[in-house]
Amino acid sequence: MNAVAHPTHLAQAARAGAMLTVDLDAVAANYRLLVARAAGAVVAGVMKADAYGLGMDRVAPALVRAGCRVFFTAHLDEGVRLRGIVPADCTIHVLHGPPPGTAADFVAHRLIPVLNDPGQMREWSALCTRLGRRLAAAVQVDSGMSRMGLSPADLASLGDPRDWLAPFEPVLLMSHLACADVPDHPINARQRERFDAIRATFPAIRASLANSSAVFLGADFRYDLVRPGAALYGINPQPGQSNPLRQAVSLDARIVQVRTIAAGDAVGYGARYVADGPRRIATIGVGYADGWLRALSGRGYAYVDGVRVPIAGTVSMDSITLDVTGIPDARLAPGMTVELLGPNQHVDAVAAGAGTIGYEVLTRLGGRFERIHVGEG
Repeated sequence: MNAVAHPTHLAQAARAGAMLTVDLDAVAANYRLLVARAAGAVVAGVMKADAYGLGMDRVAPALVRAGCRVFFTAHLDEGVRLRGIVPADCTIHVLHGPPPGTAADFVAHRLIPVLNDPGQMREWSALCTRLGRRLAAAVQVDSGMSRMGLSPADLASLGDPRDWLAPFEPVLLMSHLACADVPDHPINARQRERFDAIRATFPAIRASLANSSAVFLGADFRYDLVRPGAALYGINPQPGQSNPLRQAVSLDARIVQVRTIAAGDAVGYGARYVADGPRRIATIGVGYADGWLRALSGRGYAYVDGVRVPIAGTVSMDSITLDVTGIPDARLAPGMTVELLGPNQHVDAVAAGAGTIGYEVLTRLGGRFERIHVGEG
């Protein structure tokens, strides 16, 4: 990331424990790569969890400039916020559909609900009848994940789709894959077959099955619209293979203090790290309250000018201790920074070290960081 941050951000960053930098040009480049891979399918942008923690207010406009006109959020309040950010011609779907009593809010903010169960279907249909209008809605069906969407029993109880779809305008039929990040997993083909069987009973409605990883599973999974989220932000959609996407995030933490300890000295809660000789320990102002996972205690790393330094002991609420033995003291003054995410350490590598996935690492990154957005998207 070679763009220069605004001086105001630099001043604020001096007061923060760490700086989270988001490369909007990388996000836009990832979107364009996904458009090429989608081969004609519409590529939506998933904005849930504040654009995976990177700032919906900056990421969404960057995607609009890259050509995105369809978005998804998880919750209604996210959709309302996004409506105030993107142009009026953008379509916004809300994945969790209308909570009880909120259907009118979707109309007021021009949001499209994803209807997941008969109760949501009834509430939306009742609103359409009351207003005398066929309002747009997406319909989600469960193809084998058993999480969201109309189950086979729901579909059987509803009867002929032409009857229960009549009050509203169905604009999208969708489902979600459970194992798209494992290309040869047999459930992928099984879910696609179930989705195709359900589609056959519906009138001609646009279809969507693919999340980030499924974009790379082939044409049979793309249908009319794909819904990448994490891939936009650089998370590898094909674990175990080279990542075709650009990393969009860096995280640099400030050094608070540096000290020398002797052999036998313990570091951190639980005394989990005991020095085997004289060591230099740097404390940085990031901890699990900022989303840096406690599971990285004693096994994660940071980088100082490209040199890997291990976490020494337990990740605390507001701080992490690093073994920086051998790093020149001139590079370890309080206020200087170390790299937690960046060119030397990808979010997927951090996730692997913590025994989790990149999605969790990104969405946990906390609100105390100074967020700096660079590039124009």
